[in-house]
Amino acid sequence: MLIAAAYTPFAVDGSLAVGQVAVQAEWLASLGVDGVFIAGTTGESLSLSMAERMTLAEAWSDAARIHGLSLFVHVGCSSLVESCALASHAGRLQVAAISAMAPSYFKPATCADLATLLAEVAAAAPVTPFYYYDIPTWTGVSFRSSDLLDKHAASIPTLAGIKFSSSDLPDFERCVAAGDGRFKMFWGCDEALLAGLTLGAHGAIGSSYNFAAAEARRVQDAFHRGDLAAARTAQLKIVRIVDAIARHGYLRASKTLMGMLGIDCGAVRLPLVPLSHDEQEDLLRACEAVGLECGAAGKKRLAIHPTAKQVPIPNAG
Repeated sequence: MLIAAAYTPFAVDGSLAVGQVAVQAEWLASLGVDGVFIAGTTGESLSLSMAERMTLAEAWSDAARIHGLSLFVHVGCSSLVESCALASHAGRLQVAAISAMAPSYFKPATCADLATLLAEVAAAAPVTPFYYYDIPTWTGVSFRSSDLLDKHAASIPTLAGIKFSSSDLPDFERCVAAGDGRFKMFWGCDEALLAGLTLGAHGAIGSSYNFAAAEARRVQDAFHRGDLAAARTAQLKIVRIVDAIARHGYLRASKTLMGMLGIDCGAVRLPLVPLSHDEQEDLLRACEAVGLECGAAGKKRLAIHPTAKQVPIPNAG
């Protein structure tokens, strides 16, 4: 499976532009991805209010159903109460799966503590598959995911697998083997998709599949037919695309790139800041130099969005 980590669309004033979700869904379906992962890192989840996240999930639930996309909803928060509320809401929408990263301020002290927290989140959507989102460089929580699967899976009955965005490759192998291979492992490093496939990944979840899904499919197809040379060639193109984007800060630049491709998701929200005019021009040149053609939309370039405003949190009650 190839799952695109979707951008959260914002209007010029920084508010949620929920009408753009239908445009994103149609675009992603045309690229041939299997599903979307919303309100994660790429979706600026922790910069959204709970009400915004629910509104976003509702819009994606409709759009994903129309376009045949599996919908994974990230429900992780610093607040367990809010995570459970988001999980319950996603469960009522009958999404394909929910996922949660560990809290990043008050952190669990042990893997058992993490499992206790995740069990409460998962229980709020008791029939929805649950995936732990392991991303230690962002959360600062670095317990082995294999320990969660080996020692604590029984306490999380809906635990289906891991969204693995850790650099601990030996632990990824342990996870693939855990439970006699019954857990689904989603690889989270787009630039090393081939490595993930080699180690036994069930699928991949990443932001670059919003614009480089064709290259990722080439990696997958070549790997499965045993043509490693072709797989490495396709993988290198993804690496070069990501390198071209990352020079200006990956998230803010890749979101700008979507507008250059004609799928305007707006600017990033503070504390992240949009690209300057010069940075946008440099991004356009760099992407086209590595073979990512932005077409007429890119050549016109985006109007510079003002810095995203901190909009009032809507009354969720």
